[in-house]
Amino acid sequence: MRSLLQIHPDDDVAVALVGLGGQSVVGGWPVAADIPAGHKLAVRAVKAGDPVRKYGWPIGRALCDIAPGDHVHSHNLVTGLSGLEDYRFLPSVAADMSAGRGETFDGYLRPDGRVGTRNEIWILSTVGCVARTAQKIAQEANRRFAGRVDGVVALTHPFGCSQLGDDLAATRSITAALARHPNAGGVLIVGLGCESNQLAPLLAGLEGMDPARLKAFSAQLSEDEIEEGLAAVEALVAVAERDVRQPRPLSDLVIGLKCGGSDGLSGLTANPLVGRIADKVTGAGGTAILTEIPEIFGAERLLMARAADETVFDGVVKVVNDFKTYFLSHGEPISENPSPGNLSGGVTTLEEKSLGAVQKAGRGQVTQVLRYGQRTDRAGVVLLEAPGNDAVSSTALTAAGATVILFTTGRGTPLGFPAPTLKIATNSSLAQRKPRWIDFDAGPLASGLSMEAAAEALMATVLATASGRPTRAEENGEREIALWKRGVTL
Repeated sequence: MRSLLQIHPDDDVAVALVGLGGQSVVGGWPVAADIPAGHKLAVRAVKAGDPVRKYGWPIGRALCDIAPGDHVHSHNLVTGLSGLEDYRFLPSVAADMSAGRGETFDGYLRPDGRVGTRNEIWILSTVGCVARTAQKIAQEANRRFAGRVDGVVALTHPFGCSQLGDDLAATRSITAALARHPNAGGVLIVGLGCESNQLAPLLAGLEGMDPARLKAFSAQLSEDEIEEGLAAVEALVAVAERDVRQPRPLSDLVIGLKCGGSDGLSGLTANPLVGRIADKVTGAGGTAILTEIPEIFGAERLLMARAADETVFDGVVKVVNDFKTYFLSHGEPISENPSPGNLSGGVTTLEEKSLGAVQKAGRGQVTQVLRYGQRTDRAGVVLLEAPGNDAVSSTALTAAGATVILFTTGRGTPLGFPAPTLKIATNSSLAQRKPRWIDFDAGPLASGLSMEAAAEALMATVLATASGRPTRAEENGEREIALWKRGVTL
């Protein structure tokens, strides 16, 4: 097994694949101090103030002179990011993605032509006041109607009251986008009656939906809101249970790309592996959605160079600089990332985190940029506006149309989201410690497993999940949404 990996020949550092003891020589490189697994070892001298390279790109600048064999981390490496940047459209030739081997999955074809990977009844709430009501309806409905659909799920949040302007509009747009999701064979929207997020304008935005698959009521106007909700769910189940899975091409799949709790191996194992799946899906005519805009700072030029045209390029520039402005307007630095868990795992700067994170998007062309709450209608790699927060960004991915989410993690999390979410461990230690959380172990890539073999195995897991096999989070009953709250509360 390799102990060190220099990712790119121009890199100034190599990554320790296992913990290394100081005062030794490993792979021809001196090791001056103890280096934990996932952390960086200097393989050449870097002068104070000069850039330090990993992935062939700068990940920050040296705070002091760094000698070969030194541990490179937050004590001697600092971000080079500071504020807004100017960009020019310098397109590169996107990789030619072949259509793959004709893989299929068994999905649910919906009237609007989209294809779901689940046939569930979703109960959405307009406001946090009826969240428990929605949950009670779902709990009893799962008991009464067990086996007739894939499940009844309450997707609730604490907002919808005392919101104004764009903040209220965002809550409404996410709710409406979830209501149109192809994994929902039927949708019940439970309102209260006096909330800001009123049912009437929300339902007006759902014009064109099959009324047999959409029910709604206000709890304040109901004599027994639980029984009214159960009656509505029963009617929805009667419609949805007639839906059947059928073989669908890979071009019908929409995958969401997410990483949470990155470590020093994320950019070496799980993220590039997910990038191979993104290439397979987009190469077949499907869609891969990348989000977490603050976690592409420092790597955004790689995506900009793959923009399909100047309009898409301008969209990437605007969403990146708007997000930077969002941070700066609140008095926060744009480089506040990485998180404490990232730092412990060996990720030092935001540039380093971003360069590892964008690998999830593979090598395909960026064809669309979406704002928060918008839905994709295009094949290829899609960039979605959302923060790095796991629950907020995964909810946004689902609302944008993702029917399966590929979630890479080096630290682990039990959270699950509306779309089936596959947790992909960056290291085998996590997979072995948390088998009830983790669906796939990408750790063997660090031990010599070929990327091709790993991609074939993960692709099989993705297709099985899309065809109905439950994820660990689904088995554990972990299904959450979270909304991005940006505005004033009355």
